[in-house]
Amino acid sequence: MAKPVKAIGWGTKDKSGHLSQMEFTRRVTGDRDVQFKVLYSGICHSDLHMAKNDWGHSKYPMIPGHEIVGVVTEIGSKVEKFKVGDNVAVGVIVGSCRSCDQCANNLENYCDERLDTYNAVLPDGSITYGGYSNLMVAEEGYVIRWPDNFPMDRGAPLVCAGITVYSPLRYYGLDKPGLHVGVAGLGGLGHMAVKFLKAFGVKVTVMDIVPEKKTYALETLGADQFLLPHELESAKGTLDGILDAVSAFHSVQAYLDLLKPHGKLVVVSLPERSLELPMFALATQRKMVGGSLIGGIKETQEMVDFAAEHNILPDVEIISMDYVNTAMERLARGDVKFRFVIDVGNTLKVDD
Repeated sequence: MAKPVKAIGWGTKDKSGHLSQMEFTRRVTGDRDVQFKVLYSGICHSDLHMAKNDWGHSKYPMIPGHEIVGVVTEIGSKVEKFKVGDNVAVGVIVGSCRSCDQCANNLENYCDERLDTYNAVLPDGSITYGGYSNLMVAEEGYVIRWPDNFPMDRGAPLVCAGITVYSPLRYYGLDKPGLHVGVAGLGGLGHMAVKFLKAFGVKVTVMDIVPEKKTYALETLGADQFLLPHELESAKGTLDGILDAVSAFHSVQAYLDLLKPHGKLVVVSLPERSLELPMFALATQRKMVGGSLIGGIKETQEMVDFAAEHNILPDVEIISMDYVNTAMERLARGDVKFRFVIDVGNTLKVDD
């Protein structure tokens, strides 16, 4: 029998979250598997939470990374969608049950048996490992085709940050030209939301606590309005919807006040403390608070294709593999505009 494939990555062995180079193994490429060389891997804020066990379910050793792009090096005998040399991506999901209602409707992200790209336990008891590594193996049904001539370095965060905002904007109907939609929190998710909304033809108001972001929001991203906390009252009752991407604990009352009757507040961030829900503000004007988590594989492919067509790319800082711990420290204090991407292909040292 073929032996598992030796791989190299950067991971952590405990909740200190400190990452260092380590060896591990990937499974042999199965009949429906795609193996690819990792070129770039984005750093998601959830990588930091998972590395430090902030959510209480981290498994070690851990190789983080679920914003992964690369080039196919091997395919299984029954693979139909890809060939060697194709550019591909893998996001948060590498498995699901394929039989529940969610899977039947291309919503694998809501499957109770969803397998995440890292920190998930496989049927044989082994743990999945992520993209801070030299190679990946994934079943072809969870692999995204990367459009030709679309930048892979800047584009890597799309398969998490991009789909995290694209999916709820589509699902909750906040993608219609002529609507007025707010984006709360101009960070990794928020700046992507503004870019997609402007491509949809939507009027956009950005809300943030940092005055220095105003010029960027208005002049670079093309937002129509920028509001600081003390300015929110002036826009009361003007928004059809709000995408809330504020990662810290916060009150949603002020955002609900900005909504028109029947407006929608969609929360896509994951604060460490649960938000309080002011029911009076909801009931009196039939407002809604909803949530969303990434997207299914079909919609992720749709999002990447849309981004390529409209040249929508995250604002990123490309780093070397050995800078990853410094990047994590900077991420923890919000010192990045707006996503880190690791140049794995050129900077991960792999012995011949």
